Amino acid sequence: MSWTAQEIASQPDCWQQAVDRLPEFAPLLPRHGERVAVVGCGTSWFLAQAYAALRETAGHGETDAFAASEAPLGHGFARRYDRVLALTRSGTTTEVLELLAEVRGTVATTAITADPATPVVDLADDLVVLDFADERSVVQTRFPTTQLLLLRAHLGEKTDAVVADGATALTAPIAPELLDAEQISFLGRGWSYGLAREAALKVRETAAWWTESYPAMEYRHGPISVARPGRAVWSLGELPDGLAEQVAATGAHLEQPTLDPVAELVRVQRLGVALAGKLGRDVDNPQHLTRSVVLADAAADA
Repeated sequence: MSWTAQEIASQPDCWQQAVDRLPEFAPLLPRHGERVAVVGCGTSWFLAQAYAALRETAGHGETDAFAASEAPLGHGFARRYDRVLALTRSGTTTEVLELLAEVRGTVATTAITADPATPVVDLADDLVVLDFADERSVVQTRFPTTQLLLLRAHLGEKTDAVVADGATALTAPIAPELLDAEQISFLGRGWSYGLAREAALKVRETAAWWTESYPAMEYRHGPISVARPGRAVWSLGELPDGLAEQVAATGAHLEQPTLDPVAELVRVQRLGVALAGKLGRDVDNPQHLTRSVVLADAAADA
């Protein structure tokens, strides 16, 4: 079994461990009422979007999510926050480290990482270490979902049902229409849109497959034109009224959610591994990817 497959299977246990350790981590996470910017790259950016939507909807304070390279923070920007929450599995991603260095001393910062023995420890004011959810694989699976379960629990959500759904997702059958689809569009609404973006990225990373992602309400505004027999649409959140019928009319396979959106993402991860196996790809070493993006020029300037 690949490292990626093993890490996917370990997620419910990691989720429960994170929730159990919430009292230890809670003082380091964004406070109720703080205005928060959440930053990350790749998977971390998409999970930041999901958390930002959840936090603001829950009434905990204004929350924005940015790709670390594009965050309007630091010198030359008028936008102000009470805290920057940086999501970085490796603790070495260049854009995240540069941003933390830029805002250091001007705003409170918290980083969530899997490895404290990395440069992020010297740049963030507070550090949440989820080392038990670290990964050997290049593609992130259990670390980002564990991170999100911790953050959801911190917002006051009950997570027992989510953990149970995660266990169900590990054995739920994968529709043959998904394994045979030449293209898949992932949809989401509200916080699940960030997860839809991550779902599309995950299948691209693991299987180099053609995927796209859209807000469910926006899917009708052009993207539905690529739907046809032999392709698929997978919604990680509740579909808007009438959209299921419109997708059915195209002949595309429609996958509707039966589990919590994070558990649906686990099913997507499994699909990516299955597609990679079908194509003979090494899921632990996907083409053109590394575990962390460290830019040589930036490192030389540091």
